[in-house]
Amino acid sequence: MEKIKTLIVGAGASGLTLASKIGNSDVMLVERLDRVGKKLSATGNGQGNVSNEGVGVDKYFTSDTRAYNKIEKMLSRYGKEELIRFFESKGAVLTADERGRIYPAGKQASALTDLLRYDVAQRGVKVCLSTRVSALYRQGDGFLVTTENESGKKSIFAQRVVLCAGGKAAKNFGTDGSAYALAKSLGHSVTALYPSLVQLKTDTEHIKSLKGIRVYSQVKALINGKEVACETGDVIFTDYGVSGDVIFRLSAFVSDKTEGDVTLSIDLLPDISEQKLRDVLQQKSKLTHIPSGEILCGILNNQMGRAVVKRAKSESVNALVDVVKRFKLKVTGTLGYDYAQVTKGGIPLSEVDDELQSKSCKGLYLAGEILDVDGRCGGYNLQWAFTSASVIADALKN
Repeated sequence: MEKIKTLIVGAGASGLTLASKIGNSDVMLVERLDRVGKKLSATGNGQGNVSNEGVGVDKYFTSDTRAYNKIEKMLSRYGKEELIRFFESKGAVLTADERGRIYPAGKQASALTDLLRYDVAQRGVKVCLSTRVSALYRQGDGFLVTTENESGKKSIFAQRVVLCAGGKAAKNFGTDGSAYALAKSLGHSVTALYPSLVQLKTDTEHIKSLKGIRVYSQVKALINGKEVACETGDVIFTDYGVSGDVIFRLSAFVSDKTEGDVTLSIDLLPDISEQKLRDVLQQKSKLTHIPSGEILCGILNNQMGRAVVKRAKSESVNALVDVVKRFKLKVTGTLGYDYAQVTKGGIPLSEVDDELQSKSCKGLYLAGEILDVDGRCGGYNLQWAFTSASVIADALKN
């Protein structure tokens, strides 16, 4: 039986970061896919949005409000400055865009993966690809680990194990939720899970004619009529509901609430005041040559304008203004884990200590998305992967 000091399960952002920080020939990195960092290489639409100038505890979600203090302490130890220094020490140059999103200067996420891959290899870390961990048991002062690949099963004894295997979102990146079973087998619980940073399903009665239409809008997310978030950007209407960057950002606030009363209120002309729109429409209503139903021509996309008129059920100026500035859609669900960027929920932070070691199973550590921490869209989830891995790296170096 092979013996190893540290076994890292999952070669995503947190696993690669940890291997880079503590890596040596006594560390093994196990990845179920045929290459490391596949999800990291796709982040930010392949451009590598790894953090944000606005990083802070207020950009994160967890089901246990008592855990925010723990998250804040970890971010204070390893925030965006530490992440930038880390990647620059590997040879990268990072820059921020106008929205504070931090990218590699070359806007190529796979380049960051390569830098980590090169570093891990140079440190002598044993990397096992196309290999999954199928069982994990406590044995004496360590762990008996069963791995499987095309060559069959293998048993490994590890003094300590770090689960960096992700959540349930985007299973094409190897994160199908199976890692939760490993943690549960060692005494952990898992909260309710939901897809996040994902497209939203809505009532489609008023958008059936709008498939593929993209509109720059300000969108408010309402829960039981109360505004919980407001974002501005592109909304894309689809046959199931809505997509677009603004929807991904808002989904972080509502994806776990869709069984309740969740509504999107879309301002289709965020840069035009209600009074300005009312004045224009009052003038336009006097023009007799404009066909019925086309009063919003030249103001909105023609199909969008017709949908607004149909929904308003009249060409009354007040009715049209109300629908243009508050085009409401009831949220009925999400497009699911296959399309989500991150998982909301996971192993409660109350079950790990300040170094992210299991309280019930000493020697077991948990990092990244497998924990009940998820962030807003914009680099916050990659920051959490880095932060949590760095906290564990400190613990394992001691």
